[in-house]
Amino acid sequence: QVQLVESGGGLVQAGGSLRLSCAASGRTFSSYAMGWFRQQPGKERQFVAAISWNGDRTYYADSVKGRFTISRDNVKNTVYLQMNSLKPGDTAVYYCAATLTFSSGSSHRGDYDYWGQGTQVTVSS
Repeated sequence: QVQLVESGGGLVQAGGSLRLSCAASGRTFSSYAMGWFRQQPGKERQFVAAISWNGDRTYYADSVKGRFTISRDNVKNTVYLQMNSLKPGDTAVYYCAATLTFSSGSSHRGDYDYWGQGTQVTVSS
């Protein structure tokens, strides 16, 4: 079992940057592919980025490609989401998630086994 805790959210102006972190408990973190999703009020949770268990493959939603970077440190049991050139449309609660089944990661939220509690990101115009 994995417990996930996100941090790093906050308020930033458009064009600014934030780095989200997701710390995982457990000694098997390196076995899990990880993903980031976000949810805006009244909308479904949407895929943002995913990374394979060893970090050699990454995937991004078209809306964030070229602006966001997902990475992981399997020694620190942490996955990161570096967000640059932020836009007001990026405002959402951001969640990290872990999947043991899909070693390359997945863009489908139903494929993930564990979720964090979320961290709020607000981008002002």
